Amino acid sequence: MSFEKLSLIAPILRALETQGYTAPTPIQSQAIPVVLGKKDLLACSQTGTGKTAAFAIPILQLLYRQKQSEQMPNRHIKTLILTPTRELAIQIADNFRDYGAHTGIKHLVIFGGVSAQTQIQSLKQGTDILIATPGRLLDLWQQGHVNLRYVEQFVLDEADRMLDMGFIHDVKRVITKLPEKRQTLFFSATMPAEIAHLANAILTDPVKVAVTPVSSTAEKVEQRLYYVDKGSKRSLLIHVLRDPQITSALVFTRTKHGADRVAKELNKAQVRANAIHGDKSQNARQRALTDFKAGAIRVLVATDIAARGIDVDNLSHVINYEIPNVPETYVHRIGRTGRGGASGVALSFCDLEERAYVKDITKLIAQTIPVVEEHPFPPGEVPVEKPAPVANMRQSSSQQIAGKKKSKRKWHGRPQQKKA
Repeated sequence: MSFEKLSLIAPILRALETQGYTAPTPIQSQAIPVVLGKKDLLACSQTGTGKTAAFAIPILQLLYRQKQSEQMPNRHIKTLILTPTRELAIQIADNFRDYGAHTGIKHLVIFGGVSAQTQIQSLKQGTDILIATPGRLLDLWQQGHVNLRYVEQFVLDEADRMLDMGFIHDVKRVITKLPEKRQTLFFSATMPAEIAHLANAILTDPVKVAVTPVSSTAEKVEQRLYYVDKGSKRSLLIHVLRDPQITSALVFTRTKHGADRVAKELNKAQVRANAIHGDKSQNARQRALTDFKAGAIRVLVATDIAARGIDVDNLSHVINYEIPNVPETYVHRIGRTGRGGASGVALSFCDLEERAYVKDITKLIAQTIPVVEEHPFPPGEVPVEKPAPVANMRQSSSQQIAGKKKSKRKWHGRPQQKKA
């Protein structure tokens, strides 16, 4: 199927051609007609399936046609897109800029971690589409800078990550500020009970679309597993990065401190790297991401939450420095490579404590991950402590008892010398 068969208008088709897009992905071919038909949508789609375009393209078309029918320009917010992270908000804004290059539709992105003054000034000038993170949106709404009374389309993106990050209550507060009569588009990679309940509460007779279920990984992603001792992981990472075929690598750690530590060790080993996580300033995060996309750094070390919104073309490798304890997270991680039909490789370093996590992952994806047997840092055998001889144990016990008795003696003042 081509984009022309989806009844898209000429300005959008021209923008898609400029971007080099020739055919829609499955989520796009199914979702775009639903959104153009002004129906509610419930979409379950994992990372890398093209879901941003699935809602951005039809929203731009609806607003373009609406603008053509209006006598005077109207800069009320007609579309609100709520997303969990700053990086993802920026990525969505970039997509609206690319797809709407010839439509004249205005969009604005707001998020926390930076001064609000520039965002407030932009809001005063008006916008058709507002892309926002929950916290900053509520702050500016409470200050009277955001008017949501005219919203006609509401997009909740990455709903499951909203839950993971503790934003679900902010999301519910935002929903109470929206008009009851609206079109709602609900996107989530997974559908836990609380997210399913929220979807049922805010959607009206939705069309359901499920593409690339979470249990399946990208077909062109080659997966490899390394068993290694925990203390040897950094040495193994430096070793595998000596492979010139790893042109770019997104390395996942479990903690922010771990991300900083790994990036520091890589730079010591002459591997250009930077870390990205929630404790970094917005400018530092954006600079690291820009450098990574431009090839100025070869490795980006990230936590799962910070990685949402990282969309890098031709990412050659994903490396699980630490195995996630949630199997679905593994699927999302390796989905960062092999996007858009390209090939990619996912490497995972597994220590003794993480073997149970690998078992859960292979159960979810219904396949085994090939193990790399030959590498310089194989896991060592855990030594078994031999019990001490009985005699020594008894002697030790008696010495301990004697020691305890001695420790109970109290000395008052200086000891007196014996008389001759």
